[in-house]
Parts: sequence; structure tokens; C-alpha cells
Amino acid sequence: MDFYKGKRVLITGHTGFKGAWLCQMLINAGAEVTGYALNPPTKPSLFEIANISGKMNSVIGDIRDLSKLKETFTKIQPEIVFHLAAQPIVRESYKNPVYTYETNVMGTVNICECVRTSDSVRSFLNVTTDKVYLNKEWEWGYRENEELDGYDPYSNSKSCSELVTHSYINSFFKEMNIAVSTARAGNVIGGGDFANDRIVPDCIRAAIKHEDIVVRNPFSTRPYQHVLEPLYAYLMIAQKQYEDIKYAGYYNVGPDDRDCFQTGALVDLFVEHWGEGMKWIDKYDGGPHEANFLKLDCSKLKKTFGWQPHWDLNIAIEKVVEWSKCWLTNGDIEKCMNKQIEEFMKVGK
Repeated sequence: MDFYKGKRVLITGHTGFKGAWLCQMLINAGAEVTGYALNPPTKPSLFEIANISGKMNSVIGDIRDLSKLKETFTKIQPEIVFHLAAQPIVRESYKNPVYTYETNVMGTVNICECVRTSDSVRSFLNVTTDKVYLNKEWEWGYRENEELDGYDPYSNSKSCSELVTHSYINSFFKEMNIAVSTARAGNVIGGGDFANDRIVPDCIRAAIKHEDIVVRNPFSTRPYQHVLEPLYAYLMIAQKQYEDIKYAGYYNVGPDDRDCFQTGALVDLFVEHWGEGMKWIDKYDGGPHEANFLKLDCSKLKKTFGWQPHWDLNIAIEKVVEWSKCWLTNGDIEKCMNKQIEEFMKVGK
């Protein structure tokens, strides 16, 4: 992480769950961090309770506002850009498809345009999702050369975000010597995720209320990983392509096969670690279509960088419970985050 010391880094979506953890990692590494995002999307939010805004330059703005985004680029002259800003919830995308496409597609156009017209950017990473692929419900993992065609508005808008990025690479960035990659990550879990319609936050909310956990699709299989796993990979990709543009490309970021769990099995782990006699119930709510089986092949990331996951799912759930109980007992959130980041980084050494 010494590479990032003194580097000017811009993160879009920094007030979200993943963005907040990424900011903390970069702050710890000594980077000059600027974030561009809407106000935190949840109450409470990790960004606020960890007081991350006090340690960085936080710009509140809409990714759809090209002029304000350009102003931010002009002012800070970023060397490295991480694009995380998005409408990230599948079920929300059914309720608000226009907003989802405006944010996830035109937001990508806007950030690519700012990178194109910048004189300072050398490394740009667009963070998408494992859901960009045409999901055929097959049992092997999708590779980076598979067809992109997400089903629902969220997944499809992220497929479009990939295609926008590919077009800018071919049309502009290759000739400009700007290193650009996209990273397609599986489902993330971790302390401080307060979003609706995500299984681990639902588990924690039930635990707080001493209620049974409601699981709406216990047999769906997803590649679950701790949030620090993809964030570490993002930092690695952005660094390596900054140092040598040959590393620019498209990368899946997910766990090993052993951590592609059915949702019910994931909740079993949570119940085991939380204790207090918790249990869950299967209660399908008749919601919109969501994929039943999805897995990534991460061979490219492993072969290119020698990357391996640090924590298995059992440890990841243990860390979620540890963080959540720290928060519930009014513990020092920043200290808890830094402890987990330090423990995670030690595994990779």
C-alpha cells in the first residue's frame, strides 16, 4: 500500500458502504483522497459513524451532473480514479428503472468524459458487478469474455456501463496512454452495510429486534466475499496498471468455489456466529425475478497478479458480527475498521 502515499485519488460513490471502506484504506495508506457522491444513502451510514469525512475531501454531488464532476476533476487533478457511484439494488431498479439507467449508464459516460478531458489521470477503474453477464444458470463460473446482458434494470445498466467503458477505451483511452480496467465483483458483505434488500443487513436488523430472520430465497447461490476482498483487488489493479498499462483489462473479482454459498447456508453461518438463539424462516415474498445461480471464474486475476482470497466466508461472517457488536455497544468504529483492515492485510503477506 506504500504506492498510494501522496497519490491524488478520486473515488465516486465514497459515501456508500464499499466507498467508505475504500476511503479508509486509502487514508491509512497516506493518499490524498477526494470523494464525489450524493449524501450517504442510508441512515445510519458507515461513512458518517466512522467520521470518514473528517479525514478527506468530500464533495457532495450527483454523478449525473457532468459540469460539477468536471469542476471537481479540474480542482483536484486526480492521478487515480475509482468509479463506484451507482444505484446498486436489484429490487430498487425495478421500482425506479429510469433513475437506475441515468445513474449507472450516464454516470459512467460522465466519469469517462472527465477522464478523457483530464490531463492528470493515469489509472481509472470502473467497478461493475458479477451480474453484468447473461446468466444461463449454469454450474461453472463466468469468464471475462462471456456475453454481457444483465436481466434486470440494475444488472443490465451495469452491462451498459461496461460497454460504455469499452467504447471509451477503444475510441480514446488507448491513444491517450490512460490505463483503464473494469472489475466485476461478486456479492460483498461486511460491517457497516445498512442497505435494504441485502441479506446480511437484514440479518443484523433482525438480530437487533430479536426477531427471526426472513429469507426470501434460501436456495439462490451467490459468490459471497468480505468487502475488503474486492477493495484490495481494486487497489492492486489500479496500482499495477498505473505502473504498466499492459495490466489494463477486465477482471472478475470473487471468492473460491467453496464460498459460493446458498443464501440459507450463509444465514446459518450468521446465526452460528451471532448466537443468542437466533433462527431464520423461509418466506418467499413473490418479488421480481432474481437469478438463482451465479458464479465467477477468477482465474485471470489469479494468474495475472498472483492474487488469492484472504478470508473464507466463515471468517468474513465472523468479522461482520465482530464489527456489528462493536457498533451496537458504542465502540470506536474507526478503530474496529482499522483493526480488520490490518488483520486482512497481514494475511496477504
